[in-house]
Amino acid sequence: MAGITKNSVVTLDYTVTDSDGVAVDEGQEPLVYLHGGYGDIFPRIETALEGKSAGESIIVHLQPAEAFGEYDADLVRIESIDAFNEPVEVGMQLEQTENGNDLLFTVTDVAEGKAVLDGNHPLAGMVLVFEGTVLSIRPASEREIQAGKSMSPAC
Repeated sequence: MAGITKNSVVTLDYTVTDSDGVAVDEGQEPLVYLHGGYGDIFPRIETALEGKSAGESIIVHLQPAEAFGEYDADLVRIESIDAFNEPVEVGMQLEQTENGNDLLFTVTDVAEGKAVLDGNHPLAGMVLVFEGTVLSIRPASEREIQAGKSMSPAC
């Protein structure tokens, strides 16, 4: 296959850092995705990969709006720990439904009988730098195209 086109299954070796070069995701496992607007990868990264061949690399700087969104202070809540059915600890995640939407909140602090819940993605508000090298490209199977995602050969 010459280069990455729509309905290609792409395997990438990658890392993600913040704007200061601090690792956010060291890419322990290769990233495998279905190319062509299926939502498996951020659009700016997909655009940068279009036409690339195995062995080629990209570096993409993503603004917050192009990645995990701007930080939204309205998604931070302070709740009494008495409102919970279980002991509350920093780092635990709680699902709450608001306006028919399921939101995932992370407990970021517990003090004086109160818990701080943050519904932002941990990387919200951050500029990210994605560096990737194409390891392999193959045509997607009809099943993968119908599913809109790559599948392991065992599927």
